[in-house]
Amino acid sequence: MRIRVEKAIVNHKVASHGGIFATGPEHNLKLLDFSSNVNPLGFPSKVKDVFKNVSNVSTYPDPNSNELRTNLQKYIGVSKNQIIVGNGATEIIYNFCAAFLRKQKVLIPIPTFSEYESAAKLNGSIPSFFKTMDLNQNLSEFQDAISTNNCIFLCNPNNPTGVLVKKRNMLKIIESACDKSAMVFLDECFIELVPIGDESVVSFMKEFDNLFILRSLTKSFGLAGLRIGYGLGSKKMIEILQKIKIPWNVSGIAQQSSIKALSDKSHLPKTLNIIRKELKFLIDSISKIKGFTCYNSDTNFILIKSKIKSNQIQNRLLKRNILIRDCSTFRGLNDNFIRIAVRTHKENLHLIEALREL
Repeated sequence: MRIRVEKAIVNHKVASHGGIFATGPEHNLKLLDFSSNVNPLGFPSKVKDVFKNVSNVSTYPDPNSNELRTNLQKYIGVSKNQIIVGNGATEIIYNFCAAFLRKQKVLIPIPTFSEYESAAKLNGSIPSFFKTMDLNQNLSEFQDAISTNNCIFLCNPNNPTGVLVKKRNMLKIIESACDKSAMVFLDECFIELVPIGDESVVSFMKEFDNLFILRSLTKSFGLAGLRIGYGLGSKKMIEILQKIKIPWNVSGIAQQSSIKALSDKSHLPKTLNIIRKELKFLIDSISKIKGFTCYNSDTNFILIKSKIKSNQIQNRLLKRNILIRDCSTFRGLNDNFIRIAVRTHKENLHLIEALREL
């Protein structure tokens, strides 16, 4: 029997990521994970209440996450019919591409999160890349690179550079795209973990029907193991995405845990206080270690250039049960870059000590 498969599927390459399971079966949960950019405080304590009563495990979850969307409406200030919930933000990236991209050009600044390119290619689109370490400094050139009827992918703050595009600059990009009938997929999964200022453009959604914004409870509320993300777009966009998502895509436990997390008003302020202090501490400390150069970051992770090859650093630190992100798999970077997440002060001290002894 001959199996017929689309060429894009045959050529599809799975993207590389961080996390303890990225290192192979020889490592385990005892690793101190600096490779995943999750809230350094983990999940809010209120989430534990969900696991005290798991009697509904045998019940199918709400396929449309209605209660969670109602809570997100109150939390984010966007109408419920403009919100879609996904099994992690990544599911929404792939569904967005499946719904709206058909062999058209997509524009992606690099280095950035690899799943935009991966999902676009899987749906037959042709990506073009714009190399920049700080889009704020290459704004006009990027605007000129936007072509008619295409789609642009942006990550703000950007992963892995940690650079935050200012709101005024992001609006210029969105306006340029709108003038050229181009869609804007804006990933704001880390924007709630920016300790200073509010550069989100969620409040401008009503002005741009070409704008889709991605958010994640995984990062901001430490729910990585439950896989939970959400997207914000026009009513028409959301209706289409609701049609193509798989039924029961988000588990009941994930939905209820997210509702509990959103109800904890103190968790994010505590988190931002830690990130503000520890981000400065890490950059100052690591910059003093010979052979390491830290890039300025606006969020809870730091891109570092090293004279030692990134895979060597990763392997040496693994022997001390510390995992960092080898950034050689990011398009636009080479094997002299690593990325670390901001964790608690005690954990950060442990990392700094290990880096000094490399």
